[in-house]
Amino acid sequence: MSVLVIKFGTASITLPDGSLNEAVMADIARQVAELRRSYHVLLVSSGAVGAGKGLIDGYRGDLAQRKAAAAVGNLLLLNVYNRYFSQYNIPIAQTLCERHHFADRQQFLQLKETVQELWKNGIIPIANENDVVSDRELKFSDNDELATLMAVGFGASTLMLCTSVGGLLDPDGHVIPTVEQVDESIFGIVRNEKSALGLGGMTSKLTFAKLATRMGIRVTIFGLKQPDGILRALRGETGTAFKPQVSSPSARQRWLGSGSLTAGILRVDAGAVAALGRRNSLLAVGVRTVEGDFAPGEVVEICDEAGTTVAVARARLSSTDLMGQLNQQNVEVANASDIVLL
Repeated sequence: MSVLVIKFGTASITLPDGSLNEAVMADIARQVAELRRSYHVLLVSSGAVGAGKGLIDGYRGDLAQRKAAAAVGNLLLLNVYNRYFSQYNIPIAQTLCERHHFADRQQFLQLKETVQELWKNGIIPIANENDVVSDRELKFSDNDELATLMAVGFGASTLMLCTSVGGLLDPDGHVIPTVEQVDESIFGIVRNEKSALGLGGMTSKLTFAKLATRMGIRVTIFGLKQPDGILRALRGETGTAFKPQVSSPSARQRWLGSGSLTAGILRVDAGAVAALGRRNSLLAVGVRTVEGDFAPGEVVEICDEAGTTVAVARARLSSTDLMGQLNQQNVEVANASDIVLL
């Protein structure tokens, strides 16, 4: 069976006061119960902080309080999901993830093996970022990213991102049914709005839709306000469908391409960009500037001189060593097999 990743944001499954909207969650369980007959389903669900903040005395939203709210809210969130999925005899499992799980190949493979074992036993994994131990402010990470990392890493056929507005809206407020390619014209119509509870927004969704479609994944941004919102969006009847680009990357390349936890940025000249397009390795002579502090084996972004990201790669040299060899010929910075064009 193909893999289907569905992400629900905080605003989609909570009431205005942050408490969980159990009617919506019950409807999610009903629709997902139907979908699991045809797909390996992986849910990515926000809502833990919103669900738990009411139990934190004098909640103001600082980092420590958000962590505490997440610790309480994770239990509340999973208990409600379990209550409604159990009506269809579907067990669920919690998968708390951190960015480094996708940066380290072995850790990612362990995650993948665990999730596949859950599917093998008829269990639906529900993933969330591990906000309780995150060592960075939560606003720098959202579950649109986590859902995309999961979809790319697991080779999903479809990634669905739920939003309170029901899809990508045109300037008149109407849902755009189909997007052929995510480019600057698409980003230009985004209204930079987000809910008071959620950390993501439409810009975030478009950013990760761009990555996923480049990896050959169909992306749908949809809403739950209409009956059978998930099922109808999957059929293309509601929401905005983003067409996948032609792509056949290997599992290793998918993992590299999804690893948004990059340790540095390499700005390269036009000649290097052209060489990458011919599937050649990146040489030090084509690197103009080095940003960040990275070790051999870490993933870096490769940008052209205008700042557009053209690829990600696993570096063969540390940033320090590279800085000392920028003008030298035949020094390989990244091998072609470790470069994924974006």
